[in-house]
Amino acid sequence: MSAQTILLIIITIIALDFLLEQILDYINLKHQKSEVPDEMKGYYDEDKYRKSQKYLSVQTRFSFVTSAFSFVLALVMLVGGIFGMLDEWIRNTPLPSFVGRIGNPTNLEANDISDPVVLALIFFGILYFASDILNMPFQVYHTFVIEEKFGFNKTTVKTFILDKLKGYFLTILIGGIILSLLFYLITKLGEGFWLYFWIVITAFLFFVNMFYTTLIVPLFNKLTPLESGELREAIENYSKQAKFSLRNIFVIDGSKRSSKSNAYFSGIGKKKKIVFFDTLINNHTTEELVAVLAHEVGHYKKKHIVTGFILSTIQVGIMLFILSFFVFNSTLSGALGAKEMGIHLNLLAFGLLYTPISKLTGLFMNLISRKNEFEADKYAAQTYNASALQDALKKLSVDNLSNLTPHPAYVFFHYSHPPLLKRLEALRMQINN
Repeated sequence: MSAQTILLIIITIIALDFLLEQILDYINLKHQKSEVPDEMKGYYDEDKYRKSQKYLSVQTRFSFVTSAFSFVLALVMLVGGIFGMLDEWIRNTPLPSFVGRIGNPTNLEANDISDPVVLALIFFGILYFASDILNMPFQVYHTFVIEEKFGFNKTTVKTFILDKLKGYFLTILIGGIILSLLFYLITKLGEGFWLYFWIVITAFLFFVNMFYTTLIVPLFNKLTPLESGELREAIENYSKQAKFSLRNIFVIDGSKRSSKSNAYFSGIGKKKKIVFFDTLINNHTTEELVAVLAHEVGHYKKKHIVTGFILSTIQVGIMLFILSFFVFNSTLSGALGAKEMGIHLNLLAFGLLYTPISKLTGLFMNLISRKNEFEADKYAAQTYNASALQDALKKLSVDNLSNLTPHPAYVFFHYSHPPLLKRLEALRMQINN
């Protein structure tokens, strides 16, 4: 297959993906209902309901603008061969000797940027920062205009800048280490790299699962143990009843950035933690919060966390295995406008070509996730209180201005959780039984 044919396939893939997303956004927007659903009357008044619909409309239009910008930029980069030009510029631009020696500390000259590890780090580093700078106006507008307009934004300019700098630091540190290891294994082991790198990624994902709340979250938010009182006592009583050992209960200052609410579990075994957003605690009763906890406990009891981790690692393994057949294919580099083969270019081209497969695996994972949410709701209804969980879900929907009537096709492609009305219906069946 020629480089031109591969380029045409890549352009077709991103064009069809863009078209599909716009169709889904359009039919989802048009699927809104004019009247408040019966289940939500008493929670949504007419003004609040109109505000939620306006929020969806504004978000959809903004999504179109950002997606169109990214699509046109990708087309320009691909058709203009700019990825290849960037590769050539990096190879031919003199750099300080200490940079060149990252990949080969003994033989590289200051202007000999031919080591695959060095090339990959510089190439993807430039793309990452260029992309982020180009998209920053959209990020600023979304945070300080759209979210501000609808009463969600609590982020200050200082917090926004600090978040950016911390994000850059983590990307350079963690991304740089993982990318360096990937290209080192490829150059040393050839096509057999995939198995060893799969093991490394699996270990990394497990580590993140275990220590995300302990190591990463404190860089951005303040975590404080839930103080003694009615809520902590209710949580501990439920945990004993459900035979679920839980000692680490934290409150996170989510109100530092947004008025939206959430709660999540992290960690495994003795490291597991429940984290409540302060906004969630402020807006819900003790009974509703325990119901939310019971839902999360349901995920643990039903082994959803473990099965999700296993499925994710299997997906990564399959992707790496397929990549091993393309990683040294010079035609892929040629499709991106390069004059010579570059592993980093092949990796980028493969990522674009893999889009349809990743879309399919994403659909499968969303299907599993929606099933798991129904099961966790059922567990909470059976072990605690279905009505309290219904009330909590309704309040969360109102507080977050969520779309009450999404189009089924949009749900199929994008929702990891069932729509609210479907969850309320399933919980109502539990009450009636």
